[in-house]
Amino acid sequence: MALFFLALPAVLIPLFQDALSRSPSTEIEDGLADHVVVCTYSARAEILIDELTASDIEYVLVEPDPEEALELDEGGYSVVHGDPESVTALQRANVSDARTLVADVSDRVDASIVLAAKEAAEDTRVISIIEDPDKEPYHRLAGADDVLTPRNLLGSGLAQKVTAGLSTDLGDAIEIGEEFDVMEIPIRQGSDLAGTSLADSSIREQFGVNVVGVWHRGEFETPPSTGRELESGTVLLAAGSPDQLEALASATRASARRFRRGETVVVGHGEVGRTVTDALAAANLPYTVVDREERPAVDVVGDATDAETLGQAGVPDARSVVLAIPDDTTTEFATLVVRDLNDSAEVIARADDVGAIGKGFRGGVDEVGSIRKMYRAGADYVLSLATVSGRSIASEIIESEEFLTVGTKVNVVRTPAPGLAGKTIAQAGVRERTGCTVVAIERNGQLRTAVNPQFRIQEGDELVVAGTAAGTSRFVSEFC
Repeated sequence: MALFFLALPAVLIPLFQDALSRSPSTEIEDGLADHVVVCTYSARAEILIDELTASDIEYVLVEPDPEEALELDEGGYSVVHGDPESVTALQRANVSDARTLVADVSDRVDASIVLAAKEAAEDTRVISIIEDPDKEPYHRLAGADDVLTPRNLLGSGLAQKVTAGLSTDLGDAIEIGEEFDVMEIPIRQGSDLAGTSLADSSIREQFGVNVVGVWHRGEFETPPSTGRELESGTVLLAAGSPDQLEALASATRASARRFRRGETVVVGHGEVGRTVTDALAAANLPYTVVDREERPAVDVVGDATDAETLGQAGVPDARSVVLAIPDDTTTEFATLVVRDLNDSAEVIARADDVGAIGKGFRGGVDEVGSIRKMYRAGADYVLSLATVSGRSIASEIIESEEFLTVGTKVNVVRTPAPGLAGKTIAQAGVRERTGCTVVAIERNGQLRTAVNPQFRIQEGDELVVAGTAAGTSRFVSEFC
């Protein structure tokens, strides 16, 4: 009897713990509609959820792992536990009233999810994410409305950064003049500006230039937030006179990059690299391909981390170097070699999910891993597979949203603005109303680049304005 009572707690306590522990929910609350069903949780799903949340679009995750589902639920995510290949589980996620379902597990599983989704709700839009482009026809046959390939999206993103340029026209071509220029100026490690915010840096006051946009961790922001921290690896898109811009470049200990065409070296010619070179060829931009395997499209065969190989490919004189290598550690070392060979080239690097994001990314993407190391090594732009594809999926769903992606171009227009006469730039609320930046004003034949928010516009002034195509169109519509 004594042994029985001694053993009883060991049997009963786990039973009580199991009874008291929470179980993951298997269905959503009543009334949820026009939401997005995401199958299942991943780094890419995290990016997608961030974009949906920012746009006030509800979502529900369908997660087959009970422990993962419970952990997500406790973390504040909208989640149901169930097999996404099951019609019943998707019905519990109210897929029939959803605006979109995203299938993102594996090529074969995703095809099964598509079939289940169309069985549960024929009219609900389904987006399938595949790794192998050759599998697209089967997903279409299964009923997928859209099929996206993350590596193609990443390759397009890398290529768009190389081919994205500066447009100075709105209808007819506009000649800005020799006294005005727009440059990309990287913030190098050790710069006096590194670690300050855009507001605290006093760039406009010190150098007389306007920061039109900021490249930060592979994303472009225009107009930039005044609270944006200028880290090592941040790239400023600045407008002003050539002398002013050169002074700013000296303060950042970097070479200012004018927008020019030039040789691009693409290192790695797998699926991502081929997408890059296809885009460069379509834009009629010269390029050289480096790969470790000899193939018809490869110009130089060798190791991406070997200085002699990269030198033979023309890296010392290249305008841009695209590192489309599938291994993050190799990319980190190759970045160091490229930067040693050429301090002024744009270095655009690919980062894969595992190396760039790592485990424990829930609640926000953790960039402590490979992405930050690539920037420290000297990369100017690092695009992760998860971030690019996650945002691309979001842009497919949020069709009305204007995404500032890696391919965003900046328009610079010169125009009179009679609607602003007598007002300061701050009073007019140009940035708030249009998302544009007034970077210069021509008055009585003289171009003034030292323009601040207190600058008062006079009748007859011509304004030089920078922003996205949509932003400059809004400016012309509201003020001209």
